[in-house]
Amino acid sequence: MAVQRTFSILKPDVTRRNLTGAINQRIEAAGLRIVAQKRVHITKAQAEAFYGVHRERPFFGELVEMMTAAPVVVQVLEGENAIQRYRDVMGATNPAKADAGTIRKDFALSMGENSVHGSDAPETAAQEIAQWFSDDEIVG
Repeated sequence: MAVQRTFSILKPDVTRRNLTGAINQRIEAAGLRIVAQKRVHITKAQAEAFYGVHRERPFFGELVEMMTAAPVVVQVLEGENAIQRYRDVMGATNPAKADAGTIRKDFALSMGENSVHGSDAPETAAQEIAQWFSDDEIVG
């Protein structure tokens, strides 16, 4: 397997509850390296652009509101098969259906406040990373 990068967001429900370190520990225990990380307060325009694929969905407004309600931590993760590995560590989008020991099963508050976001494909990862980080901010 080749080393790849993926994008991660630790959502407002994580930062409000001071769980950044606990989730970072899960990420690193899964064999992923955090090669870039910063805490940001997403603007409405940034959230609408980032989640634009969901613009026509009924939950779009609520999603934008939730993501702009408190700071988030954006990250670039690196490792072998990083995209799938992180998706496995995150667990199912619906925490009620997530496997035991996953981030969402252990930390999510609800389907909406499900603690983390991770890229779903190499192309998506590249786009999401570029939206939040310049090349000189990523230190592998």
